[in-house]
Amino acid sequence: MVKSIEEVEAAILDKAAKWKKPQLYLKNFCECDPERSPRDVRKIADGLVSKKKLVHWCTGGSMMYVLPERLKDEEKR
Repeated sequence: MVKSIEEVEAAILDKAAKWKKPQLYLKNFCECDPERSPRDVRKIADGLVSKKKLVHWCTGGSMMYVLPERLKDEEKR
């Protein structure tokens, strides 16, 4: 059964908060709802970026997502 968008958003934010590294790839978020396509999960994650709950983190050719508070911790290092 496909989860609702709100359930997937909550799962993404929970995973981002508990992940061992601050940055997560889209494929990490796809595990939150394996029945959704990666494109749908990207739309949900980008929606969280629009709501300022996540931010994009770019490393050359890779696009990752980070919680804003974890990004600040990473920049202090």
